[in-house]
Amino acid sequence: MERYVVKLTQDERINLLLLVKTGKASAAKLTHARIILATDENNTDKTPYDTKVSKELHVSSRTVARTRQRFVEEGLESALSRKPHSNTRPRKIDGDQEAHLIALSCSTPPAGRSRWTLKLLANHLIELEIIDSVSSATVSRVLKKTR
Repeated sequence: MERYVVKLTQDERINLLLLVKTGKASAAKLTHARIILATDENNTDKTPYDTKVSKELHVSSRTVARTRQRFVEEGLESALSRKPHSNTRPRKIDGDQEAHLIALSCSTPPAGRSRWTLKLLANHLIELEIIDSVSSATVSRVLKKTR
């Protein structure tokens, strides 16, 4: 297993100490700053093991290892901030389709019905070729956000 050694410059160390001291950042950012400070090779103590740092800061040893690795490979700012989500999907219903759905739900229901159901709305959107396929749960989520 490759060992990632954290070596902070004096400016980086001062900035991290100031960040931790003021406490005006997200909890994750402060925790990562504390991890980097604790694992710094220039620290007065000997470089502690990940398990020791993880127990002191109440995080997993894997978090300590990942933070050190990101600091060495990508730099200080990357190690302090969270990684962007990698599993993002585009919205099923965009703004134009959402407008059609809202207009349809506000219109009079089909003959023999007293109101629109979610399943009726989903099927009608598909019949009008506004969207290729949509579930009633998706229709429900979109309408829930608009109310």
